[in-house]
Amino acid sequence: MLLIVTYSPHARQTLRNACRSHTESVVRRFGRAALFTETEYSAFLACRLRARHGADVQVERTRPFNEFLDVPEEIRTAATAYERRETPSTPYDKFAVGTEYPSSESMRTRKL
Repeated sequence: MLLIVTYSPHARQTLRNACRSHTESVVRRFGRAALFTETEYSAFLACRLRARHGADVQVERTRPFNEFLDVPEEIRTAATAYERRETPSTPYDKFAVGTEYPSSESMRTRKL
């Protein structure tokens, strides 16, 4: 997919217009950003936005996030257990003490 992010009011308006006019290319809109299908036509629309607004438009190529392929099982297990905790106000680090779940600090330092 292509992620298009706009940084000025004029670029946002042009992106809104493109999303309304080319709904078949839009996967999802987020206000000042939008996800477009990965097609040549979407690339054409992104290039037009860049040509018109220059640095006020950022275009990135993305790929879908698959938690079962991209995230280690221990992280998924910790997330599920934390969401099922008995006391909703317990912070994660307190919840993880004395368990096999990773600390938030160790997760912050490891790349996905």
